[in-house]
Amino acid sequence: MDDSPQEQVPETEAEPQYQAAVVDLLGVLAYGELTAFIRMAVDCDLAPTLALKSAMGQLAATDYANYKTLVEHMRSRGMDPEAAMAPFVAPIAVYHERTKPKGWLEGLVKAYVGEGIAKDFYREMSAYVDEDTRTVMQSALDDEGHAEFVVQIVRDSIHTDRTLAGRLALWGRRLLGEALSQAQAVAVERDAMSALLVGGGVDLGEVGRMFTRLTDNHQRRMSRMGLEA
Repeated sequence: MDDSPQEQVPETEAEPQYQAAVVDLLGVLAYGELTAFIRMAVDCDLAPTLALKSAMGQLAATDYANYKTLVEHMRSRGMDPEAAMAPFVAPIAVYHERTKPKGWLEGLVKAYVGEGIAKDFYREMSAYVDEDTRTVMQSALDDEGHAEFVVQIVRDSIHTDRTLAGRLALWGRRLLGEALSQAQAVAVERDAMSALLVGGGVDLGEVGRMFTRLTDNHQRRMSRMGLEA
Protein backbone atom coordinates (compact mmCIF):
# COMPACT_ATOMS: atom_id res chain seq x y z
CA MET A 1 0.00 0.00 0.00
CA ASP A 2 1.43 3.38 -0.97
CA ASP A 3 1.65 5.60 2.13
CA SER A 4 3.43 8.47 0.41
CA PRO A 5 1.79 11.88 0.78
CA GLN A 6 -0.86 12.85 -1.72
CA GLU A 7 -0.12 16.00 -3.67
CA GLN A 8 -1.81 18.97 -2.06
CA VAL A 9 -3.04 21.97 -4.01
CA PRO A 10 -2.50 25.09 -1.91
CA GLU A 11 -5.68 27.06 -1.46
CA THR A 12 -3.96 30.18 -0.21
CA GLU A 13 -1.11 30.72 -2.67
CA ALA A 14 -1.58 34.51 -2.52
CA GLU A 15 -1.17 34.67 1.26
CA PRO A 16 2.12 36.11 2.55
CA GLN A 17 2.75 33.11 4.81
CA TYR A 18 2.46 30.68 1.90
CA GLN A 19 4.78 32.80 -0.22
CA ALA A 20 7.27 32.93 2.67
CA ALA A 21 7.19 29.13 2.86
CA VAL A 22 7.92 28.86 -0.87
CA VAL A 23 10.83 31.28 -0.50
CA ASP A 24 12.16 29.21 2.40
CA LEU A 25 11.89 25.94 0.49
CA LEU A 26 13.58 27.26 -2.63
CA GLY A 27 16.20 29.07 -0.55
CA VAL A 28 17.23 26.09 1.57
CA LEU A 29 17.23 23.78 -1.45
CA ALA A 30 19.34 26.20 -3.50
CA TYR A 31 21.87 26.73 -0.74
CA GLY A 32 22.03 22.99 -0.14
CA GLU A 33 22.86 22.44 -3.82
CA LEU A 34 25.49 25.20 -3.76
CA THR A 35 27.27 23.77 -0.74
CA ALA A 36 27.05 20.24 -2.17
CA PHE A 37 28.71 21.52 -5.36
CA ILE A 38 31.52 23.24 -3.45
CA ARG A 39 32.26 20.25 -1.24
CA MET A 40 32.18 17.72 -4.05
CA ALA A 41 34.37 19.91 -6.25
CA VAL A 42 36.95 20.13 -3.46
CA ASP A 43 36.76 16.39 -2.76
CA CYS A 44 37.44 15.61 -6.43
CA ASP A 45 41.09 16.36 -5.80
CA LEU A 46 41.23 13.63 -3.14
CA ALA A 47 40.03 10.85 -5.46
CA PRO A 48 42.76 8.30 -6.20
CA THR A 49 42.02 7.80 -9.91
CA LEU A 50 41.14 9.95 -12.89
CA ALA A 51 37.93 7.98 -13.43
CA LEU A 52 36.79 8.80 -9.90
CA LYS A 53 37.76 12.43 -10.28
CA SER A 54 35.63 12.55 -13.42
CA ALA A 55 32.61 10.90 -11.75
CA MET A 56 32.83 13.21 -8.75
CA GLY A 57 33.24 16.19 -11.05
CA GLN A 58 30.07 15.20 -12.91
CA LEU A 59 28.17 15.02 -9.62
CA ALA A 60 29.49 18.46 -8.65
CA ALA A 61 28.44 19.84 -12.04
CA THR A 62 24.93 18.44 -11.55
CA ASP A 63 24.67 20.08 -8.13
CA TYR A 64 25.69 23.43 -9.61
CA ALA A 65 23.25 23.10 -12.51
CA ASN A 66 20.46 22.44 -9.98
CA TYR A 67 21.53 25.50 -8.01
CA LYS A 68 21.37 27.67 -11.13
CA THR A 69 17.91 26.32 -12.01
CA LEU A 70 16.58 27.23 -8.58
CA VAL A 71 18.17 30.69 -8.56
CA GLU A 72 16.82 31.49 -12.01
CA HIS A 73 13.35 30.34 -10.97
CA MET A 74 13.43 32.51 -7.86
CA ARG A 75 14.46 35.55 -9.88
CA SER A 76 11.68 34.88 -12.40
CA ARG A 77 9.19 35.06 -9.54
CA GLY A 78 10.60 38.29 -8.14
CA MET A 79 12.46 36.64 -5.25
CA ASP A 80 15.92 37.62 -4.05
CA PRO A 81 17.94 34.37 -4.09
CA GLU A 82 20.60 35.62 -1.67
CA ALA A 83 17.99 36.76 0.84
CA ALA A 84 16.17 33.44 0.46
CA MET A 85 19.33 31.43 1.12
CA ALA A 86 20.69 33.60 3.95
CA PRO A 87 18.69 32.06 6.86
CA PHE A 88 20.10 28.63 6.05
CA VAL A 89 23.80 29.45 5.81
CA ALA A 90 24.46 28.96 9.52
CA PRO A 91 22.31 25.82 10.05
CA ILE A 92 23.80 24.06 7.03
CA ALA A 93 27.30 25.07 8.14
CA VAL A 94 26.59 23.49 11.54
CA TYR A 95 25.43 20.27 9.85
CA HIS A 96 28.58 20.06 7.74
CA GLU A 97 30.78 20.89 10.74
CA ARG A 98 29.18 18.04 12.68
CA THR A 99 29.57 15.62 9.78
CA LYS A 100 33.11 16.22 8.59
CA PRO A 101 34.21 13.13 6.68
CA LYS A 102 37.54 11.48 7.43
CA GLY A 103 38.82 10.89 3.94
CA TRP A 104 37.30 10.84 0.47
CA LEU A 105 35.43 7.55 1.00
CA GLU A 106 33.44 8.91 3.93
CA GLY A 107 32.86 12.00 1.81
CA LEU A 108 31.34 9.85 -0.94
CA VAL A 109 29.06 8.06 1.54
CA LYS A 110 27.99 11.42 2.91
CA ALA A 111 27.22 12.68 -0.60
CA TYR A 112 25.16 9.55 -1.32
CA VAL A 113 23.20 9.01 1.88
CA GLY A 114 23.38 12.44 3.54
CA GLU A 115 22.30 14.33 0.44
CA GLY A 116 19.83 11.53 -0.30
CA ILE A 117 18.03 12.06 3.00
CA ALA A 118 17.87 15.81 2.42
CA LYS A 119 16.49 15.38 -1.09
CA ASP A 120 13.88 12.89 0.11
CA PHE A 121 12.73 15.45 2.68
CA TYR A 122 12.34 18.19 0.08
CA ARG A 123 10.45 15.78 -2.20
CA GLU A 124 8.02 15.28 0.68
CA MET A 125 7.68 19.03 1.15
CA SER A 126 7.11 19.59 -2.57
CA ALA A 127 3.71 17.90 -2.20
CA TYR A 128 2.41 21.00 -0.40
CA VAL A 129 3.32 23.71 -2.90
CA ASP A 130 1.91 24.92 -6.20
CA GLU A 131 2.60 23.02 -9.41
CA ASP A 132 5.11 25.53 -10.75
CA THR A 133 7.21 25.40 -7.58
CA ARG A 134 6.84 21.62 -7.35
CA THR A 135 8.09 21.18 -10.91
CA VAL A 136 11.26 23.21 -10.37
CA MET A 137 11.92 21.52 -7.02
CA GLN A 138 11.54 18.05 -8.49
CA SER A 139 13.83 18.98 -11.37
CA ALA A 140 16.51 20.08 -8.91
CA LEU A 141 16.01 16.97 -6.80
CA ASP A 142 16.65 14.63 -9.73
CA ASP A 143 20.40 13.99 -9.92
CA GLU A 144 19.90 11.71 -12.97
CA GLY A 145 21.70 8.89 -11.17
CA HIS A 146 25.05 10.68 -11.10
CA ALA A 147 25.62 9.57 -7.48
CA GLU A 148 25.11 5.88 -8.27
CA PHE A 149 28.83 5.34 -8.89
CA VAL A 150 29.26 5.61 -5.10
CA VAL A 151 27.49 2.26 -4.59
CA GLN A 152 30.08 0.23 -6.48
CA ILE A 153 32.99 2.18 -5.01
CA VAL A 154 31.84 1.40 -1.46
CA ARG A 155 31.10 -2.24 -2.29
CA ASP A 156 34.54 -2.70 -3.84
CA SER A 157 36.21 -0.94 -0.91
CA ILE A 158 34.61 -3.08 1.80
CA HIS A 159 35.31 -6.21 -0.24
CA THR A 160 38.99 -5.27 -0.24
CA ASP A 161 39.06 -4.17 3.41
CA ARG A 162 36.35 -5.71 5.60
CA THR A 163 37.20 -3.37 8.51
CA LEU A 164 35.70 -0.55 6.49
CA ALA A 165 32.18 -2.04 6.63
CA GLY A 166 31.66 -1.41 10.33
CA ARG A 167 33.18 2.06 10.25
CA LEU A 168 31.14 3.17 7.25
CA ALA A 169 27.97 1.66 8.74
CA LEU A 170 28.47 3.74 11.91
CA TRP A 171 29.16 6.76 9.73
CA GLY A 172 25.92 6.19 7.84
CA ARG A 173 23.95 5.99 11.10
CA ARG A 174 25.48 9.23 12.27
CA LEU A 175 24.59 10.92 8.99
CA LEU A 176 21.01 9.71 9.35
CA GLY A 177 20.65 11.22 12.82
CA GLU A 178 22.20 14.53 11.84
CA ALA A 179 20.24 14.81 8.58
CA LEU A 180 16.91 14.01 10.25
CA SER A 181 17.64 16.56 12.97
CA GLN A 182 18.32 19.18 10.32
CA ALA A 183 15.16 18.27 8.40
CA GLN A 184 13.10 18.46 11.57
CA ALA A 185 14.56 21.86 12.39
CA VAL A 186 13.66 23.13 8.92
CA ALA A 187 10.12 21.75 9.15
CA VAL A 188 9.40 22.94 12.67
CA GLU A 189 11.54 25.98 13.40
CA ARG A 190 10.68 27.94 10.25
CA ASP A 191 7.23 29.36 10.99
CA ALA A 192 6.18 29.61 7.35
CA MET A 193 7.02 25.98 6.58
CA SER A 194 5.30 24.78 9.73
CA ALA A 195 2.21 26.68 8.61
CA LEU A 196 2.54 25.14 5.15
CA LEU A 197 2.37 21.64 6.63
CA VAL A 198 -0.56 22.54 8.88
CA GLY A 199 -2.33 24.27 6.01
CA GLY A 200 -1.83 21.15 3.93
CA GLY A 201 -3.73 19.14 6.50
CA VAL A 202 -0.68 17.35 7.91
CA ASP A 203 -1.12 16.03 11.44
CA LEU A 204 1.54 14.70 13.81
CA GLY A 205 0.85 11.17 12.63
CA GLU A 206 1.67 12.09 9.03
CA VAL A 207 4.82 13.89 10.13
CA GLY A 208 5.87 10.69 11.90
CA ARG A 209 5.14 8.64 8.79
CA MET A 210 7.15 11.09 6.70
CA PHE A 211 10.21 10.60 8.88
CA THR A 212 9.66 6.84 8.76
CA ARG A 213 9.77 7.01 4.97
CA LEU A 214 12.99 9.01 5.14
CA THR A 215 14.52 6.36 7.40
CA ASP A 216 13.32 3.50 5.17
CA ASN A 217 14.86 5.14 2.09
CA HIS A 218 18.11 5.61 3.99
CA GLN A 219 18.17 1.93 4.91
CA ARG A 220 17.70 0.97 1.28
CA ARG A 221 20.63 3.17 0.24
CA MET A 222 22.84 1.68 2.93
CA SER A 223 21.85 -1.85 1.87
CA ARG A 224 22.71 -1.10 -1.77
CA MET A 225 26.22 -0.17 -0.64
CA GLY A 226 26.51 -3.39 1.36
CA LEU A 227 26.31 -1.62 4.72
CA GLU A 228 24.09 -2.25 7.73
CA ALA A 229 21.83 0.69 8.50
